Amino acid sequence: MMTGSVLLCLGAMAQTDTTGSPVKSPDTLRVGSILIVKDGKESGTAEDSRRNYHHPSRWKNNVSTNWFVVDIGFANQDDKTNYNSAEAQNFVHGQTAGHPAAQSDFKVKTGSYNFNLWLFMQRMSLVKRVVNLKYGVGIELYKYFYKSDIRYIDGADPYVERQDVDFTCNKLALDYVTVPLMININPNGNHRSGGLNISFGASAGYLYGARNKQRSDDFGKQKFSGDFNLERWKLAYIGELGLGPVRLYGSYAITPLHQYGVDQHPYTVGIRFSSW
Repeated sequence: MMTGSVLLCLGAMAQTDTTGSPVKSPDTLRVGSILIVKDGKESGTAEDSRRNYHHPSRWKNNVSTNWFVVDIGFANQDDKTNYNSAEAQNFVHGQTAGHPAAQSDFKVKTGSYNFNLWLFMQRMSLVKRVVNLKYGVGIELYKYFYKSDIRYIDGADPYVERQDVDFTCNKLALDYVTVPLMININPNGNHRSGGLNISFGASAGYLYGARNKQRSDDFGKQKFSGDFNLERWKLAYIGELGLGPVRLYGSYAITPLHQYGVDQHPYTVGIRFSSW
């Protein structure tokens, strides 16, 4: 009888000893965009006050950066000059009888081109990554190869002069630092390439360099630098059309190329090498 009682007590003690304390799982609490994680520790301990805070980065999710974007395209000018005006005739020197200043003096060859290097471009989501703001900064380089034998003459009153020289190369090189600003429509809502997307807006560029380079049998290679009556600021309409990895860009200058004399508006169309 006593032996049975002892065995019963030992069994009860064994049951009590093998029962472990329940494992507490971490508690979580979300307050707005902050997620609070509480460790499952006993109340009153130093661990009880420890918290982990997670701040989701909305900036990283909504902004995508593209470094060193390259454009290569065809360059030309929309000539709106009234060559019957005295201003246009006075701007072109070296005229001969029966050959007044004309649009043919400023015709450029098909090989004229535009090269752009954008140091970076960013796309910031405005509406669910479908409507975005696209902006950046970079340099625009224009190379116009003239068909005629004109030369830019710099000075107090710059002008263009017809030359009695047969130029094998007659190039006007222009360099701008430019800031583009566009609205981007990306229907698939993805920051990466894929699907159709379109961008449109404007750009502001500042002319920091201009050169008239010429080559002929008579004088060899010659280079002239100056302002050449060129407009310092260039405002332009710009656009971009993308379909998967293929991207086309275009621009049309609102401001004329020259300050006076002729009314010419540069435009470009080409291919953009960009990941989005």
